[in-house]
Amino acid sequence: MSDQAYAPQPNPVDDDTQPAEQGLTMPPPQSAESAQVQAPKMDPPVIDPPQMGSPLDDAEAFSEAPAHDASLYAAATGQEEWDASAVAVSEDLTNIRPVPRVAIQAFCQTEAVAAVVEQASQDRRMGKAHLKVQMGGVAAAVEFYQTATTPNLILVESPLVGQELMGELERLAEVCDEGTNVVVIGHQNDVQLYRDLISRGVAEYLYAPISMADVMEVVTTLFVNPEASPLGNTIAFIGAKGGVGSSTVAHNVAWAISSGFESDVILTDLDLAFGTANIDFDQDPAQGVAEAVFSADRIDETFLDRLLAKCSDHLSLLAAPSTLDREYDFDANDFEQLLDVAQRGTPNVIVDLPHAWTGWVKQVLASADKVVITATPDLASLRNTKNLVDTLAELRPNDSKPYLVLNQCNVPKRPEISTEDFTQPLGIMPIITVPFDPALFGLAANNGQMISETDAKSEIAASFDTLAQIVTGRREIEAPAKKSIGSFLSRLSLKKSKK
Repeated sequence: MSDQAYAPQPNPVDDDTQPAEQGLTMPPPQSAESAQVQAPKMDPPVIDPPQMGSPLDDAEAFSEAPAHDASLYAAATGQEEWDASAVAVSEDLTNIRPVPRVAIQAFCQTEAVAAVVEQASQDRRMGKAHLKVQMGGVAAAVEFYQTATTPNLILVESPLVGQELMGELERLAEVCDEGTNVVVIGHQNDVQLYRDLISRGVAEYLYAPISMADVMEVVTTLFVNPEASPLGNTIAFIGAKGGVGSSTVAHNVAWAISSGFESDVILTDLDLAFGTANIDFDQDPAQGVAEAVFSADRIDETFLDRLLAKCSDHLSLLAAPSTLDREYDFDANDFEQLLDVAQRGTPNVIVDLPHAWTGWVKQVLASADKVVITATPDLASLRNTKNLVDTLAELRPNDSKPYLVLNQCNVPKRPEISTEDFTQPLGIMPIITVPFDPALFGLAANNGQMISETDAKSEIAASFDTLAQIVTGRREIEAPAKKSIGSFLSRLSLKKSKK
């Protein structure tokens, strides 16, 4: 389609993201200080192309907007009402990037559209955005913005077409502040309607029924620069209980990614009080993660580079302190800036979390791209793993389930829960099962080496390589082989022949 779309200006709320230019000449970009919005004076019926840049000051006021009754899709369009549950639950959201801190307000006509927008607002990729959902469509938006500042983005749903829809949007334009993007959600799949809306400055037109991916892709298209370097993946490792070996698994996977794929890795040891990454890699850095988190206002790529200890050509360590000279109490978002900067500079960020349940641990798990839980085959690990899996399902409803590692298996003379009994209540199978081998792990720990350095040909080293391939997307999870009746009968015949 050759229609021109506007290019929104850089968002002053978040300096590290800028929208892409889309082909239409715009006024010079505003500075953060001059981005205070002014009501646009538009000559109907043309709506000037909106720009980004509205502050978030009125985001909370949106929740106080007057309520409006939802209009049924059938009544509005004469067709059967569609249901949000009809939209595929397992949407592929892996390529959608996190959005910056922007204010978004949605005015919906149907409960189905409102449900999808609300569901999208709860996704971790939208965690920084302030998104509020209100019923009433364009009319409710016009009424609300008579006295309120408009946000960075307004989503409006309308079943109208033609001049009726254009008239509604003209009234909305009269109360919109400069710098506001408008996305229309309609019920007519009409190319000409799309062209008319785009020519009048509407940012995008979505055709219902919509999905979470549709909503999130619109936001990222408007507010994230596609030419920016892609963000790296954050993989968080946590143990089901203390002493299960979660740190050992995290460190060996970080080594496997960096050495096996020659891909850059930052290993971040967030067990600030008792972290062992510096010992495992035979490092003694003077600074590390503590300096980063206590100087969050200064953290950038240059500052982070000064804090990293080089473990190999592709592996860098952000080590925990080796002393207890201060207390480590943090707020939920204290590690956000650090991990954001680390993601922008490297394709793989391994986060070694302590066995604790605090606001910041919960937040790191919720925002990570992937989560790995390490457990041992005992009752306490089973209970705690079940709690973690259930909690993560609530925190990350649109992400895949966490990966499970069963460690320290087959300990002599120790009663254990079988793999089948352990995984049945969890609904997930272990990616790898690591046998109990104190000699190999003890030798590696004492030498400051990883398992593959100590014994590259061991099955345990191969298991860590497999886990590294899976968490980086280089290998699919293989379903366990099912035993066929034929193979069972053949073994039975073999036994009979030996008698």
